[in-house]
Amino acid sequence: MRPALPFLRSALLALPVAALALSAATPANAQSASFDGNQKAAIEKIVRDYLMEHPEVILQAVDAMQERQKTAEAEQARKALTENKQELLRNPADPVIGNPQGDVTVVEFFDYQCGYCKAVQADTQSLIKGDPKLRFVLKEFPILGPASLVASKAALASRGQGKYVEFHNALMAQRGQLDEAVIMRLAKSVGLDTDRLKKDMESPDVLKVIAANQALAEKLNIRGTPAFVFGDELVPGAIKLDDMKRLTDAARAKG
Repeated sequence: MRPALPFLRSALLALPVAALALSAATPANAQSASFDGNQKAAIEKIVRDYLMEHPEVILQAVDAMQERQKTAEAEQARKALTENKQELLRNPADPVIGNPQGDVTVVEFFDYQCGYCKAVQADTQSLIKGDPKLRFVLKEFPILGPASLVASKAALASRGQGKYVEFHNALMAQRGQLDEAVIMRLAKSVGLDTDRLKKDMESPDVLKVIAANQALAEKLNIRGTPAFVFGDELVPGAIKLDDMKRLTDAARAKG
């Protein structure tokens, strides 16, 4: 797929062909040279004829542009990860599962109403269980509506009763839309005192964690869930267990 192609077609129709010719065909040391009307018309015809005979050039240009953009975004992401490494990996307010003293850390930004997050849950659990040296940080990132926010607040508040992991897993296992009634039913099913939970959900500390995660996601240009961080690599979207293992091994090798 070439998602930029419709935009490029529009842009080419809107841009004067002469501008393309002047920027592409004129030597760097002659950019300031002027052309009379006949010369400009001749250049326009050459460019137009060439593109009509070789339309694949446009597709090649799109591919090259997208590759450069992808490289630039990856570099920008690595820089952002480095600049925010402490907050990303070592924020004491974040829930941590797996080995708290592990030699490599994986981070997941997730939403309890995200179908893709639920789809990868089994693989993330397998990754953690299969790697005793893995430290796994969970970033509550509720972006899919009010119910997502309620679920994240409840999950974070459950830490006060020592039930975060059980409640987190119950929320991730729930199929269908969440609402407060469903969230409280799940909370009760894992042994939480729901009256206390509702009170603790409004704690400034709970709201602070969510706000910090949202600000961090903005810095890292994370727009959806799930999003993973393996070492210095940001991986948006759902991935398979084999890829998780490969990325974890690569992060561990880098130290």
